[in-house]
Amino acid sequence: MDPQTFKDWRKGLGLKQKEAAEKLGLKKRVIQYYEKGARDGKKVEIPKSIELACLALALGYESYDGRAINGASTKHDQAGDDEEALAESVIPLQAGTAGESAEG
Repeated sequence: MDPQTFKDWRKGLGLKQKEAAEKLGLKKRVIQYYEKGARDGKKVEIPKSIELACLALALGYESYDGRAINGASTKHDQAGDDEEALAESVIPLQAGTAGESAEG
């Protein structure tokens, strides 16, 4: 996930930086680093765990107890179909907010 996609995700859910931080268990400053893509001139990568947490929030999941979700299949069952459906659900979050003003 790149910085602009992360920012688009947040804005697409209508979250302020502080709200996104609270939902992801981070500090607001870390959200700002992720959206900028840098901290003190050094590149900041968005960890896979945060990327997956963003996906869960986008799908409406705020917590997870480890049980299967809606009869989800195992990775051996229809893996290609699951990945395609997942990709289709994420694409709308990446469009339409790039020109909005920055939040502070």
